[in-house]
Amino acid sequence: MTFHCAVYFPKLVVLWIISILHLKISLPSLVEMSWIRDSTLSWIQLLCVKIIKNGRVPKHVAFIMDGNRRYAKKNNVQKVEGHSQGFEKLAETLQWCLDLGISEVTVYAFSIENFKRSQEEVDALMELSRQKFKQLLCEKDKLMEHGVCIRIIGNLSLLPQDIQKLIAQAMILTKDNNKTFLNVAFAYTAREEMAQAVQAVVSGVEDGALRVSDVTQKLLSSCMYTSTSPDPELLIRTSGEVRLSDYMLWQVSCSCIYFADVLWPEFSIWHLLAAIIKFQRSYAQLVPVCQADEMANGSCSERSSVFQTRLAASRLATLEELSHAIS
Repeated sequence: MTFHCAVYFPKLVVLWIISILHLKISLPSLVEMSWIRDSTLSWIQLLCVKIIKNGRVPKHVAFIMDGNRRYAKKNNVQKVEGHSQGFEKLAETLQWCLDLGISEVTVYAFSIENFKRSQEEVDALMELSRQKFKQLLCEKDKLMEHGVCIRIIGNLSLLPQDIQKLIAQAMILTKDNNKTFLNVAFAYTAREEMAQAVQAVVSGVEDGALRVSDVTQKLLSSCMYTSTSPDPELLIRTSGEVRLSDYMLWQVSCSCIYFADVLWPEFSIWHLLAAIIKFQRSYAQLVPVCQADEMANGSCSERSSVFQTRLAASRLATLEELSHAIS
C-alpha cells in the first residue's frame, strides 16, 4: 500500500490549523492518577484521529520517554516531581494509542545506566515505581476488563525484592490478556538484553539442547526479553535528543524513528499524530526492508522450537516464584 505526499499535505495543514485553534479553546483538565483512563479527547482531536486512521496506523509503537529531569528544572520543581509528571503523561499517551487503534506499546521507563545517578534520585525513582506498580495491581479489574497484558522487560534481579514481587504479580495476573499489550522496559538496556540472549543460547549448546547449526537470528530473537512481541513499527523519542540510548537496538532495525523536540511531560496528541504521519509517509519504503530482514532471519529447527518452549516455561516459573516470594 503506497501513500503519496500529496495526500499528507492537506492532513498536515488541517492538523496545524486545528492545533492552533485547540490551544485557544481547550482548558487543562485534572485527571485522577491512574494507569487506565477513559478517553478525554476533544471533538477536534477526535476528528484528527479519524483522519489519521484513514491511513495505516502502526500496531506497535515504542517510546523513549526523555526529558523528565529537564522538565523539573524548567518548572523549578524536584526531579521526582518531573518523573511523576512523566508517569501521568504515559497514562495519557496510552489512552491516545488506544484511541488510534495501536494495540501494543513499549516504553523505556528505567535504564540500567540510571542506577549510576545519585542515590537520592535512584531511591526516589524506586519509591515512585513501587507506588505505581501497587496502583497497577489495585486497578486489576480495569486491566482485565480492557484485556491489558502487562510485561516488564529487563534484568529484574537488579531491582529491590518487593518491586520484583509486584512486577511478577502484575505479569502473572495479566498474562492471558490479549487485547492490548503494555511493555515496560525497566532495569533495561539493549546490550544487556542481547548479552542474556546469547548466554541462553550458549547454555543451550553446552547442555546439548541446541547445536551450533541451530543458531540463527530468529533463535536469538526468541531469547530476547521481547520474544513474545512483534518488532515496533514506530519508535518515538522525546526531548530533542537524536540517539537511541541503548534501547531496543535489536528490534528497531526496520522501524520508522521519529525524534520529537519536546520534553516528555509536555508531549501532546499532536506530536503523536505527527509521528504517525511520518510513519505513513515512510511505510512504502519500510516494507521491502522488513521483508528482506524477515528472510535473513532464517528458520528454526525442531530443537530450537523445543528450546524456546523450555526457555519460556523457565521464565514463567521464575515469575511464579517471585510473585509468591516473602518481601
